[in-house]
Amino acid sequence: MIIIHANIKVKTRFREIFLEEARLVAKPSQAESGNISYHYYEDPEDANSFIFVEKWKDEQAIGRHEETPHFKRFIKAVEPIVSEPIDAELFESSLKN
Repeated sequence: MIIIHANIKVKTRFREIFLEEARLVAKPSQAESGNISYHYYEDPEDANSFIFVEKWKDEQAIGRHEETPHFKRFIKAVEPIVSEPIDAELFESSLKN
């Protein structure tokens, strides 16, 4: 299992746009065959700072995810509204989900 933490800081004026884009990418991502879980959260101490916490079966599942229309649309939509580059960390786990 591979876990991804994708940290995203959004410009304040684009918060609602970001939240809509997050909703649009989350549901189809959760439905992908290699996805174990896919959620996003806002940091209560840092407004407009979000983290996506994703669990994937393997690297191939992540590769397929990155080629989906919903993921590509999300990246294209959020690139101009983030206040700093997206910071993604990947972790491997041998634990069963």
